Amino acid sequence: MEGVVSVFPNRKKQLHTTRSWDFMGFPQDVKRAPLESDVIVGMLDTGIWPESDSFKDDGFGPPPAKWKGSCDSTNFTCNNKLIGAKHYNTEASEAENEEVSARDTEGHGTHTASTVAGRAVNNASLLGLANGTARGGVPSARIAVYKICYRGRGCSDADILAAFDDAIADGVDIISLSVGGSYPLDYFEDSIAIGAFHSMKNGILTSNSAGNSGPSPGSISNLSPWSLSVAASSIDRKFLTQVLLGNNISYEGPAINTFDGAIHPIVYGASVPNTKKGFTSADSRYCEFDSLDPTLVQNKIVVCEEIDGPANAISSGASGVVIDGDFGQEDFAFAYPLPTTYLSSKDGNAVLSYINSTTTPSASILKSYEPVDKAAPTVVSFSSRGPNRITPDILKPDLTAPGVDILAAWSTGTTVTGDKGDTRVVPFNIISGTSMSCPHATGAAAYVKSFHPTWSPAAIKSALMTTAAPMSSTKNPDAEFAYGSGHIDPSKAVDPGLVYDAGEQDFVSFLCGQGYNATTLKMVSGDASACSVSTNATVWNLNYPSFALSAQQTGRLTRTFNRTVTNVGAVNSSYQANVVAPSGVVVKVNPSNLVFKSVGEKQSFVVSVDATIGSKALSGSLVWTDGVHNVTSPIFAFLTN
Repeated sequence: MEGVVSVFPNRKKQLHTTRSWDFMGFPQDVKRAPLESDVIVGMLDTGIWPESDSFKDDGFGPPPAKWKGSCDSTNFTCNNKLIGAKHYNTEASEAENEEVSARDTEGHGTHTASTVAGRAVNNASLLGLANGTARGGVPSARIAVYKICYRGRGCSDADILAAFDDAIADGVDIISLSVGGSYPLDYFEDSIAIGAFHSMKNGILTSNSAGNSGPSPGSISNLSPWSLSVAASSIDRKFLTQVLLGNNISYEGPAINTFDGAIHPIVYGASVPNTKKGFTSADSRYCEFDSLDPTLVQNKIVVCEEIDGPANAISSGASGVVIDGDFGQEDFAFAYPLPTTYLSSKDGNAVLSYINSTTTPSASILKSYEPVDKAAPTVVSFSSRGPNRITPDILKPDLTAPGVDILAAWSTGTTVTGDKGDTRVVPFNIISGTSMSCPHATGAAAYVKSFHPTWSPAAIKSALMTTAAPMSSTKNPDAEFAYGSGHIDPSKAVDPGLVYDAGEQDFVSFLCGQGYNATTLKMVSGDASACSVSTNATVWNLNYPSFALSAQQTGRLTRTFNRTVTNVGAVNSSYQANVVAPSGVVVKVNPSNLVFKSVGEKQSFVVSVDATIGSKALSGSLVWTDGVHNVTSPIFAFLTN
């Protein structure tokens, strides 16, 4: 039918957690712009818990005049901080025990919203863990909530697109979306990419989580060049939990345990199968649901060889769980519904040896402690990686931000874990994911927007990328595939010196060059002009703040990149190009010196990269410097297969 841009299946997408802002060098007393309270952040998530202290409106004036949104009045009250709330329920009949309103009974949306713009709340903690002041990046900004996700049924594409339309019409300035598919989709078969394109067209940057499918290469799902894709990295705090055995030997591993350690008998799951229901030790060793004999595990600690063991063991009456196995979760911690620790196979086998050595084995699982992580920041194992499967020569993710063991506000309509048997209702919780790193980047973008309200989405994104702090390639062996331009630094992003700007026509030209259908593009963009020779730009000419060149086979490869930078620093300034290139890569910049005489002035240059590509990716950088600003862009050459 005329007017239909495209038709694609209504797929489901999934949700992708105080100290983190300080860790980024962004203290509570950082310089603030008077316009911060005019910035409206649109949160597309599981809704929000409006009664949280993070969303109080003490001292706030009325919403900005540009706000055109409304508040869902179903069991929900907005205020001058939380100025708008809507919910979408195309499949509400499938929602199980879920509030069909903007109220959050899952916790995720409350957590992400408070990370972006939560008020400062003193003495916040998860039952004593991570105690301190919880705050968002822009505590004076306003929040508008669009509930698109429901427990048990994910986030439908139809709801996502409807929420984007409303957020744009309502007048938000930044959109945050910690949601994504399990694999990359073509740009115009992906509701998030489509929505982000429309938000960009309307001057709104969309901040996306990279995904939690790492460390597999090519696992990043949110990768459109007009949005910001954020990886997840650690902060300088972690949570470890010890199990103290009856022989006074202890072992520890990453887990968030709020329970005080009482002494209980300890058994191996394989030794207590629920034979009455037909289970064997082959099932009970993994603590599969109903596989443990309740009479044999009641008030006992159980050793389980499966990460889901705690949620199943609690239903059988267990008092605690030791998870035995290497499941790739050594660099972040989960909370569980009962006392739990996560051990390596080596330490888990030592616990089993102890159980077999005595007729009365016992143990206690102690409350977590919080050692300093001196290696931080490192990209966490679950964070989705590049390369970009749709356009390999657009480097993704764009940057990384804190996403590991993050304390933020939580819904009291659920519990710490949401698991059956968990009775802990808390106002703050500690969780991990690129869902947590995305709102850190959103908060940083909103902070930049508060100082530069007229900047385009691309300019804000460029400021964040070119001022990002370098990451250690030795600690992150997959380098730019893991962290893009580096670790976000909000304070520096306010004054980047130069920005790589781009608008709708630049992205349309890029898409034309990628072979997208001109008719579809006209309907998406609203531009009557079809793709032509003048608009058919190559990917290497998109004015992107990073440089990537891919090859399908080893050998020599040459690429030329055309770029333009806009002066947003001093009126009179001169920038010199400094290139860092590894062996096998030759980079030339022409001209190598840029002179600006006014703010807003643009200067163009050409970067030629000659790389001998082997099995190992090659990484370098281009830095434009005037002695005050260092405008840094990664250069990355790699094989796509």
